[in-house]
This record gives sequence, C-alpha cells and structure tokens, in this order.
Amino acid sequence: MHPAPSVIIFTTISGLGFGYFMWLGLGIPDLYGWEAFAAFFVAYAFSVGGLLASTFHLANPKNAIYSFSQWQTSWLSREGVLSVIALIVFAIYAIGRIFFDTAMPLLGYLGAALAILTVFSTSMIYTQLKTVPRWNMPINPVLFLLYAISGGALLSMQPIVAAVLLIVLTALQIAGWMMGDKRLAESGSTKGTATGLNTIGQVRLFESAHTTRNYILDEMVHIVGRKHSQKLRMIAVAAIGVIPVLLLLLLPQSLIVTLIALASHVIGVFASRWLFFAEAEHVVGLYYNRG
Repeated sequence: MHPAPSVIIFTTISGLGFGYFMWLGLGIPDLYGWEAFAAFFVAYAFSVGGLLASTFHLANPKNAIYSFSQWQTSWLSREGVLSVIALIVFAIYAIGRIFFDTAMPLLGYLGAALAILTVFSTSMIYTQLKTVPRWNMPINPVLFLLYAISGGALLSMQPIVAAVLLIVLTALQIAGWMMGDKRLAESGSTKGTATGLNTIGQVRLFESAHTTRNYILDEMVHIVGRKHSQKLRMIAVAAIGVIPVLLLLLLPQSLIVTLIALASHVIGVFASRWLFFAEAEHVVGLYYNRG
C-alpha cells in the first residue's frame, strides 16, 4: 500500500493523544488548575491534530462529515463518532479539573473507555480488510492499543509503567512483523484463485495489466526492498522501545529525560507506521506481478 503521509501522521499522533486521554481519565497524573490545562491541551493537540490530518487523504476533505452517517456498518464512521463523543466528554471533565478543582471520576472513566474504543475502531479500519492479509491479523488491534497506552504512559510521566509497556510493545511488534511476512502466502490468494483457473494448471500473465501508472498501482501497490525494510525495522525497534526503556530505567527521572524518551518513541512510531502501510500487500498486486 502507498504510505500516505497524512495517514501516517493520523495513526501516530492521534493514537498518542487518545492514549494520553485514557490516563488522564483515570486520574493519572492527578492534575488541577493550570497543570491540568497544559495536560489536556497536549492531549487535544495530538488527538484533534491527528484527526484533521486524516482528512487530507480524502479526495474531498469537505466530505468527511458524511462518514459519520455510516456508523452501523463502517469502522471509519464508528471511529469518527466515538472520537467526537470522547472529546466532548473530556471537555466537560477537563473544565471540572481546570476551573472547579473537581475530579468527576465516573466521567473520567467513561472518557478513558471512549478513548480506548476510538483507538480500537481505528485499528479495525485496517484489520477488517481481508484483501490486505498483513493487516487482517488479531495482533494488529493489540498493537494499536499498546502504542496508544504506552505513549500515553510516557506523556503522563510514569517511567516504570511506560518502560514495561514499551518492552511488551516492542516484543509484540517484532512478532507482528514475523507473522505478517507469511500472511500473503498463507492466505492462499493467487492469480489462479482469482480467476478460478487454478484447478487446471498454473496461471501466468502474458502481458502487463497496464502500460502506464494508474490509481490502483499508485494507491494499492508499493514495493519495499527487503534490505530497506529490515533496516527500518531495526531503527523502529531501537527508537520505539530500546532507547526509551534505557533512558527511563537507567537515568534519574526528569522532564528532559521524559521528553527525549518521548521524542525517540514518536520517531520509532513514524517508522513502524510507514512500514505498516508500505509492507501491506494488497491482493490486487498479484494481478500486476507477472511471476
């Protein structure tokens, strides 16, 4: 799949924002007044900024409003509806903490649940697609949720919790890559199954499907060299988990250490998200491969 920058930004910073919202909804950290204002400002900046970035991948961003009407059948629509409700709930929750020194824990728990459901809905936009076997795996929603929760733990200044979550995230991300590498072959999709001619022999293309680039090739087919992919995976692993964990566990904790760990983590998430899209083989690509 073509790794569109807008979608990479969306899945990276929006997840980070809603992950931070989850911890704030649980009262971690327990902030009031101007400190609460700063925390909720950061959460809203990440969440809303990511959601706005996603609209730039639409042919006409103005039509984004219509996606809300399909919530009964579309995970994209459910994500939109849940995100708006979560942001409204957290607005009320934040007002209580900022202006009235009131926690309203039940409202916070509701907001935390909505934040997690929003991230889960985002993951299901991709996981539901059987035409992209690498995405169609149960581990993908787990990874999306872990990325959000561990990034939120970093923002909420929980060094030990964040370190443990990042270790688990890194291990599962490596496992996800290993499973994903086998998914297209395990799916059984071939030119033969697509045409129904696999029972009489091996199906091969005589000519290329198109002589020039087209929308399908631009959006659905993206070839990544194995060496390039492996290097990016190593960079992602180091930045997502190894460097932040070492910083959190070996250095005295301070705001500077946390910010450096967070910056490293975000760089790693961008790299892993690029791979998430670039390595996703859509089955339509089989039509363009003459092998």
